[in-house]
Amino acid sequence: MILSMIRLLCRKMENTLSTEHHGGQRRILALDFGSKTIGLAVTDELGLTAQGLPTLRRTNKRNDFDHLRRTIKQYGVGELVMGLPLRLSGDTGIQSDKVEVFAEELRKRFKLPVSLFDERLTSVEANRVLRESEMSIRRRAEVVDQLAAVLILQAFLESRRSRRAE
Repeated sequence: MILSMIRLLCRKMENTLSTEHHGGQRRILALDFGSKTIGLAVTDELGLTAQGLPTLRRTNKRNDFDHLRRTIKQYGVGELVMGLPLRLSGDTGIQSDKVEVFAEELRKRFKLPVSLFDERLTSVEANRVLRESEMSIRRRAEVVDQLAAVLILQAFLESRRSRRAE
């Protein structure tokens, strides 16, 4: 009984410290979901720009969610956005169905809002940017998911700003 009360108090303190550490503003974490990796990006403390985080190499669900839990806590995340891979026609496909299932699991596990954002062409754009940077093929493969997550998050932020300006 006492142990569970101490755990509950510790969790509340961690949440308070996390929010205070980030100036009261909760950050947004973007995920570029794939079968082998998940690209990650987080907003800066002001919520203006997207910053890439190391790509999560997927091993199993338990480890994936544990890594995401630590990331959410570390950065004081209050909202998630996932790239939704629609076909060029706008139709959904197998991968977009997988994203929707994973998004629902995130909502249930972390009790955070999860937005799905059209990611058409973000991987194409990420690869184009990396090719132009004259980065080695090996290094490009290491950062393409991270850059895709940054592009998803930056587009999401711009979309949100333009809706508020209307």
